[in-house]
Amino acid sequence: MIEFIDMTLAFCVALGFALGIISGLTPGLHLNNFASMLLAISPQLLLLGLTPFQMASIILAASISQTFFDAIPAIFLGAPDSETALSVLPGQRLMLEGRGIEAVRLSALGSAGSIAFALLLVYPLSWIISSYYDYLVKYVGVLLLAISLMMIKSERGPWIEGQGSLVHWKYKLIAGMLFLTSGVLGIFAFEHEDLLYSPLDLEPQVLLPLLSGIFGASSLILSLTTKVQIPKQTESKIKMPGPTIAKAVLSGGLGGSLVAWIPGVSPSVASIAARLGSPGTAEEFLVSIAGVNSANALFSLVALYVIDRPRSGAAAAIQQLLTLDQNIMAQMMIMAVIVVLASYLATIAAAQLAARSISSLNYPRLCIIVLVFLLAMTYAFTGIFGLFVFFLSTIVGLIAPVAGIHRIHAMGVLMLPLIVMYI
Repeated sequence: MIEFIDMTLAFCVALGFALGIISGLTPGLHLNNFASMLLAISPQLLLLGLTPFQMASIILAASISQTFFDAIPAIFLGAPDSETALSVLPGQRLMLEGRGIEAVRLSALGSAGSIAFALLLVYPLSWIISSYYDYLVKYVGVLLLAISLMMIKSERGPWIEGQGSLVHWKYKLIAGMLFLTSGVLGIFAFEHEDLLYSPLDLEPQVLLPLLSGIFGASSLILSLTTKVQIPKQTESKIKMPGPTIAKAVLSGGLGGSLVAWIPGVSPSVASIAARLGSPGTAEEFLVSIAGVNSANALFSLVALYVIDRPRSGAAAAIQQLLTLDQNIMAQMMIMAVIVVLASYLATIAAAQLAARSISSLNYPRLCIIVLVFLLAMTYAFTGIFGLFVFFLSTIVGLIAPVAGIHRIHAMGVLMLPLIVMYI
């Protein structure tokens, strides 16, 4: 039996699984960083004997496992990335009640269940999208504009006793201003992408300073300024009824499967758009947002195969390594299932370890270390101009938490440039 197992491929999948754990657990560190580094050293890896398929398997495994593990810093540390930004409030609400382990269990359940559901949608959605993709692209700009307006319209800000009934319009106005401000920053960065230069001769990535600043550095700086007493975390059973769990899993799976085809719509954007008018409980929201995130990671690969368009940093890296065919897709789907099972079990175990160590963790020191790492990474990949974009995006990223609105409106950094492009 052993001779039929590609041990090098198994090692690559295990390595990708480990890299996903590292990027998921490290605040501010995104899988795109690893994907960029892997592409940069791919010629050396080829000389060592690795095939493009084996390198692609590393990225696939990392992209899946990260969507499980990034719930842990989002819930226990309040330091999410762009995909898990919406999970911070409901996740931390449960953590501050001593139910952090339960919150991570809910997130892992949403991720695993939604990917299982998404696998059933691969063939029908692929057929539908491939048949009508040109029509969909024609109206992408209008669709993104409609989603943006719904996001802004849904913003109500924090509820404070004594405020007037019209105060929510103030928060809608701030949300609109944040969307436009981040959008202008995105347009500026993309139009001047040619100014990016890597001192180490790596491939410059404009999204690195943009997203690391808005969703990484800003969260870390904010965390350094807040002091919260963390209660003891205890094991607690999931109390959600079965039908409610199923509804949240199906919502996450469907949302993540659909968003992967549309440029500029992140999992967080898809979640808030799908749940407008029906926010549900914190538990239901955690299951749903995790499901959208994980199903999107899977369908980004499917979208690359069907329409030859990368819809994520991982898919873009895989596209540069090899051309997908039916046989490769089948092998990658099997790998995805294996990584999902391993990630589900490992995430729950990691949550228990995190719950025991959270009270003794020197969180300010961790934040400073990650901030220094992000600065070094930004300079290594994008040079001085990248650091300038990183500084601007960090300031923009602080607007939402200071103003008391959802950080999701800062996704205008990606959505507005696409709206301008497609309309």
